[in-house]
Amino acid sequence: MSSVIEMPPREAQIKTEELEAVTIRFAGDSGDGMQLTGAQFTNTAAVFGNDISTLPDFPAEIRAPQGSLPGVSGFQLNFSSHDVRTPGDTPQVLVAMNPAALKVNIADLETGGTLIVNTDEFNEANLKKAAYASNPLEDDSLSAYRVHKLPITSLNLEALKTTVQLTRKDMDRCKNFFALGVLYWLYDRSLEATETWIEAKFSAKPEVMKANLIALRTGFNYADTTEVFTTHYTVKKADLPGGTYRRITGNEATAIGFIAASELSGLPIFYGSYPITPASDILHELSRRKNFGVKTFQAEDEIAAVCAAIGASFAGHIGLTGTSGPGVALKQEAVGLAVMTELPLVVINVQRGGPSTGLPTKTEQADLLQAIYGRNGECPVIVIAPATPADCFNMAIEAVRLAFKFMSPVFFLSDGYLANGAEPWALPNVADLPEIPVKFETNPEGFLPYIRDEKTLARPFAIPGTPGLEHRIGGIEKQHETGNVSYDPDNHEFMVKMRQAKVDRAAQFIPDLEIFGEASGRVLVLGWGSTYGAITSAVERLQRQGKSVSSAHLKYLNPFPKNTAEVLKGFERVIIPEMNLGQLAMLVRSRFLVDAVTLSKVKGRPFQIREIMAKVEEYL
Repeated sequence: MSSVIEMPPREAQIKTEELEAVTIRFAGDSGDGMQLTGAQFTNTAAVFGNDISTLPDFPAEIRAPQGSLPGVSGFQLNFSSHDVRTPGDTPQVLVAMNPAALKVNIADLETGGTLIVNTDEFNEANLKKAAYASNPLEDDSLSAYRVHKLPITSLNLEALKTTVQLTRKDMDRCKNFFALGVLYWLYDRSLEATETWIEAKFSAKPEVMKANLIALRTGFNYADTTEVFTTHYTVKKADLPGGTYRRITGNEATAIGFIAASELSGLPIFYGSYPITPASDILHELSRRKNFGVKTFQAEDEIAAVCAAIGASFAGHIGLTGTSGPGVALKQEAVGLAVMTELPLVVINVQRGGPSTGLPTKTEQADLLQAIYGRNGECPVIVIAPATPADCFNMAIEAVRLAFKFMSPVFFLSDGYLANGAEPWALPNVADLPEIPVKFETNPEGFLPYIRDEKTLARPFAIPGTPGLEHRIGGIEKQHETGNVSYDPDNHEFMVKMRQAKVDRAAQFIPDLEIFGEASGRVLVLGWGSTYGAITSAVERLQRQGKSVSSAHLKYLNPFPKNTAEVLKGFERVIIPEMNLGQLAMLVRSRFLVDAVTLSKVKGRPFQIREIMAKVEEYL
């Protein structure tokens, strides 16, 4: 006699677990579409209403051998039901599309974390490329993690081979969407936003569009029907301030910020640039905005780019030039010309690992001293730095405002982390944006090209060709007021001090340095640029533990805010985390005689929250 055992339906076997935040890292070969996969998950999380922060990680080599360690591409995102400021210290989930991706990233996965691997790629040839002596899926070396072994390549191929008319190679390119579908099921995400994107992106290639849609839905359905996964995870919407939001990267925000500055000032943009990682996307974004009167010039080299921007500035445009550290080195002689001629040039430096070519796709903050001091002679410029990807919008506007107010070059120091990272951005009310008044001199009576405004010490701005306002500018020292060429030693010293005093005067027209926490205490964590998220999160956690810790973040680095000395004196110890060997710390020590502690990191990766917490606790 036999009996029939009734199994509960699949739905009844699936548990649902609510999480506050999840950090996922997608990793694979540079041709596996990991950046696209991560960006689509990010967009979906943003549409759902989560707060997000991302960290794309591009391979540094062009066309690295397929399956090799240098060719690994990664994308990490942190999505949450509360405010997040970093892409997460360590991923809870790692999706590894091949052995090399596993080898490069497994050390970062938290103990007990979820590991999803594409088993089809763990063959002898790929294991050898990744320097594995044995197959890690078979030798218990992954016992510390929850491993889900999925034959993603073959499952994707099986779903497509009878439904689309594509080559095997083209069908393989869809496997990232299969993996994305699995993750959408696992974290209870809708397919709708990605389906809409695929339909728009591949509308001219119907078979490719069909294949990607099938791969996405097949991955979702596979996770839904197989016994591999038994738990759904949900992350509720974040309680963000009301408004209309969009996902934005730092480079996108920079470009849009400069366009906003153009509208606020009534002046057209001229952007002269030579393509360089990781600044190239600013050129791409601005080149699409001709409807706003934007003029972009892809120059034959860095020197031509900056000189063209100086010429545009002289003609009354917003003269912009963008690059990374190696390009700044080539531009510096021309920046000195802009200092001598006192023209409102903006230089964008999206910093990357150096020196020389260094780590072209990795982030660093090592160009601060280059921006402040990296020219011959006494050659002062204003230097500012955004704190987050979205803040690049605000600081781009600020760069233009300061450049015209003080008739001075302004350095805008972004970096690879900000440039490529993304977060939700609340669209601003245009009425709340700052004014950028620009006055061109038109009255020839009493006009002199180097007389000074009493408040700002800026010289007048006379557009060439204005009747009666003919004047000379150039790289040789100018006589005070007249602008005539002068070799007089007393005049030279006077003009050197005047140009410095003009930059120093900007401190009267920028916001005070704000403190996060108490105005005095045991430790102040001082930062600049992209360290903001990790510093603020670390300090916030320590404050919850009752620790005497505050933080302050410098967006204005030359000159410093006028209350900086007062802020520093309120604390027993100042700790400065920065992605260099202590450049801001050197400035703080020399200018304020504060024995600041340096926390350096030059690994091409941003700070983790726990790294900063550990350093602060040493001094508590």
